[in-house]
Amino acid sequence: MTTHRPTSTTSTTCTAFEGHRLIASGELPAVAIAVKEVIARGEQAPVLVFDDATAAPVEFDLRGTAEEIVARLVRESSAAPPHNDASNHANSNASNDDAEPDTPRGRGRPKLGVVAREVTLLPRHWDWLNAQPGGASVALRKLVETARGTGEQRERKRAAQEAAYRFMTAVAGNLPDYEDATRALYAGDQPRFEKKIAGWPEDVRAYALRLAGNAFDPPM
Repeated sequence: MTTHRPTSTTSTTCTAFEGHRLIASGELPAVAIAVKEVIARGEQAPVLVFDDATAAPVEFDLRGTAEEIVARLVRESSAAPPHNDASNHANSNASNDDAEPDTPRGRGRPKLGVVAREVTLLPRHWDWLNAQPGGASVALRKLVETARGTGEQRERKRAAQEAAYRFMTAVAGNLPDYEDATRALYAGDQPRFEKKIAGWPEDVRAYALRLAGNAFDPPM
């Protein structure tokens, strides 16, 4: 298995398969012990473990007793740096916002966390903004929030598509309608995707649907 070191035994979960059969799903220590038991009795098919967020392969060091395996995972988790890009990005933005220049404020005007910066637009843009309810500032903030929401939704969709594809390629590549299911996944066609994987083994189908949860636009 390709090495992928999880960053936390409390926030990171994974799912293990023996061929098309689900072995275990949940926090890393529990899944690691279940995988060790399968390997000890002699696995009947390749054993693969997937990160539940990205479907990246997870590798466990299964040497020693169950207690030693769990202790090793806890140590690795404690030694790993924080891994939360969204949180770090938010903190960075917060720091930038806090670093507001010491611009004199009018008497009695509270500091609301709003940073005044120059915006250059064409006259017709200003005319349109000023005509919106609340004026230009409110309209601009609404436009920014809408764009942010759209971008975040697009990123979640892309990440879900990649995760589902990664899992399907590793486990379902030889199953019927794999290529059609992949095309439906990237086309955002949920009914067709579900139809194409309907005949797959239950565990594989359920996990593919789980990973692809954000890959499709919500119904109108």
